[in-house]
Amino acid sequence: EIVKSLKKMAEDARVAIRNIRRDSNEDVKKSKKDSEISEDDEKKLLKEIQDTTDDWIKKVDEAEKVKEKEILEI
Repeated sequence: EIVKSLKKMAEDARVAIRNIRRDSNEDVKKSKKDSEISEDDEKKLLKEIQDTTDDWIKKVDEAEKVKEKEILEI
């Protein structure tokens, strides 16, 4: 039961991270469309956003595994 709750919390965190990524990507694309940034800057920013997203999702996954292991040891 606790593990099930943990998995839901971790999935909610991943969804929140993806939503932030989506919003950030939209902001970058809007800036490009409005000619506020160059195409090179757009690609660089989108890559940075994706890399940051990947890092945070990896951290959530690692934390989930550690906590799940702790819970199952009890």
